[in-house]
Amino acid sequence: MTTKADNPLKIFSFYKIIIPVLIGLGVGFFMIAREYSKNEDLFSNLASLFTSYSFVCIFIAILFECNREFMYMLRLRLLSDKKLSWKKCFQIIMLWEFSSTVTPTSIGGSAVALFIIPLEGIGAGRSTAIVMLATLMDELFYILITPLVILLIGSEVAFATSFKFSVFGLRFSETNVFLIGYSFMMLLTLFIFFAIFVWPRRFSNWLKKMGEKKFFIRWQHKFLKLSEDILISSKEFKDKSFLYWLKVYGATVFSWSSRFLVLNFVLMAFNTDITGVFQNFVIYCRQLIMWIVLCISPTPGSSGVAEFAFPLFLKEFLPDGLQGVMALLWRLFTYYPYIIIGLLVLPYFTNRVIKQKQARKNYGK
Repeated sequence: MTTKADNPLKIFSFYKIIIPVLIGLGVGFFMIAREYSKNEDLFSNLASLFTSYSFVCIFIAILFECNREFMYMLRLRLLSDKKLSWKKCFQIIMLWEFSSTVTPTSIGGSAVALFIIPLEGIGAGRSTAIVMLATLMDELFYILITPLVILLIGSEVAFATSFKFSVFGLRFSETNVFLIGYSFMMLLTLFIFFAIFVWPRRFSNWLKKMGEKKFFIRWQHKFLKLSEDILISSKEFKDKSFLYWLKVYGATVFSWSSRFLVLNFVLMAFNTDITGVFQNFVIYCRQLIMWIVLCISPTPGSSGVAEFAFPLFLKEFLPDGLQGVMALLWRLFTYYPYIIIGLLVLPYFTNRVIKQKQARKNYGK
């Protein structure tokens, strides 16, 4: 008999899936409708921009999207010491991406990964170590690559948008948001790095003591779990070679770079004026900065917020009057496919792991 705890399908619900889709499509179609009201030739103008060159750019964009996932799979294979097959890595990564589309970006798919990786026979401690190291690599990519790109194009060009908002009477510009988000990522990265590779036992003991404080007592079990996870992660990965970490980080860099380069080629498909290397670096950099805004989005998968922020950060590279259309096209490449693929993979994955778990139980009898 399959219980709720045995079934990965139970961690998702119809509402968790449909709400971000409705929000994202709602904002996208609202933007398109507003543009159409100003220009009834909107779609004919879009069609006129589509040439044989556009097909080439879109094909390259698809290749980069595929490479993004392949590099994620490669990284997962490396972190699991190849105990996970390519097939299992594909399913885990697709579910990881799927969960990221239906949860706020600040949560992401890591929580779900902690649940589904052990279902593949990887121990809970090893699974936690894999997720923690994957998070560390992602954060390292951002904090190392972003300042390099900003220095390359210049801060005035990088922060040239009019993005501003207010919270509790305090006004924030894109520069403020970027610096706050970047500082937080830096602190998180330093915490994970020192906790796992430098002072694991010291950090573990400190977390246990913090959990005993009156203010944190209600979360004591979480502090205790994290302290144990740090020791396990340190033990799992402390003896890995420099070449091993170079491969893991290289896969991370190629994956994230491919993720952002998808938009470069989607824009190039409809804007033949984007031909220079510098222009592409600007687009790449603006995405890095925009990512900080999406990370603090309260909506699942940044739905709605992503569509709204897109023209604010990339306005000068978008065809006139087609900002909403281009935002929706961007999301059709980078967001909605993972919902569809996730819905296809999830039942297959669920049936397989349930059968495997039942077989292990029967074997143990």
